[in-house]
Amino acid sequence: MYTYGQIYRVPSTLMRGGTSKGLVLRTGDLPSDPSIRDQVILKIYGSPGNNQIDGVGGGTPLTSKLALVGPPTHPEAHINYTFGQVSLDKQVIDYRVTCGNMASAVGLYAAEEGYVTLQEPVTCVRIFNTNTNKIIEVEIPVKNGQIEYDGDFSIAGVSGTGSRIMVNFLDSGGTFTGSTLPTGNPLDTIVLDDGREFPVTIIDVANVLVFVQAEDLGLTGTELSAQINGNAEVLATLEQIRVKAGVRIGLIKSDDRDVTPSTHALPKIAFVSASKEYQTENGETVSADKANILGRYISMGTLHRAFAVSGSIALGAACKIPGTLPNRLSTSQHEGLWIGHPSGTLYVEAQVEQNGGDWRVIRAALGRTARRLMDGYTYVPTSVLAQR
Repeated sequence: MYTYGQIYRVPSTLMRGGTSKGLVLRTGDLPSDPSIRDQVILKIYGSPGNNQIDGVGGGTPLTSKLALVGPPTHPEAHINYTFGQVSLDKQVIDYRVTCGNMASAVGLYAAEEGYVTLQEPVTCVRIFNTNTNKIIEVEIPVKNGQIEYDGDFSIAGVSGTGSRIMVNFLDSGGTFTGSTLPTGNPLDTIVLDDGREFPVTIIDVANVLVFVQAEDLGLTGTELSAQINGNAEVLATLEQIRVKAGVRIGLIKSDDRDVTPSTHALPKIAFVSASKEYQTENGETVSADKANILGRYISMGTLHRAFAVSGSIALGAACKIPGTLPNRLSTSQHEGLWIGHPSGTLYVEAQVEQNGGDWRVIRAALGRTARRLMDGYTYVPTSVLAQR
């Protein structure tokens, strides 16, 4: 940080990665004390409250993301990356999750900033993700010695096209719990306090996901954000299932009070269904043969308008493991599959192998686009540095 009168200015880069957007901040430009650092970042974003009007946050979970980067602490990495989900309504940044969308932005940032030497036709940026203590490989296209920005690759939820950036999650099973299937079962039953029972699959790959079948919730699986975010009963049921599953695998303590998606981000939850024709958020028709499975992902208590990268990695892996709900619903017989989500479809690949009583996820990957949007400084009053 640099003094500028009665305020501090922080070198900041605004980037889009996939369907997410947020700041890339260098750890060396921020206070070393984590609590003071987070107060600075919250002020930069304008959190909490009032749709982040007093900061650079976009007022939604997808546009309130953070990437802290710095020199690598892993011998095989080019750069360190810590993801943070900046809360919209609370004085908190959640570092207990990760984001593959922002990983694509960090890979591009590392290539642009010289953390890695450019190689044609693809430069592989090895990112050490401190949230998961795993290496993520991001492939940046290079042509004539320069990063290739133009291309014909598109992703649902983002206008236009660009060069394809592959995000590869290596050996990502058991990221948070130590097991790909934390309960040891491909299928479990969650019983709510009111007696309702829901078959679920709980899987830990890149993030911890709970998958429940749409029809068990009285849904079709083709719902869009307005239909779900306006349905308090369905959202409440999903949250109850999520919390019960979290308690079962030890991510949420049974005596924890006031558990919310902001205070306890993991596990995540999504509902899935067999592929069928549906309309996207933009009114486009996706025919049943364009997807192998439909997925609707809940982020911070609301329906994601697309599908989170880490969630798609988990879903892709689950589709390859016999006996899981996604496996039973998916039509894919190959390594790759298409996931139908509210904004369209996305392609994911997963390789798994049985490892004793568990499963090893050798590789899971998908294509993204990313773009640097703005460079400059963000400003905070010096008084923020005294807050705890």
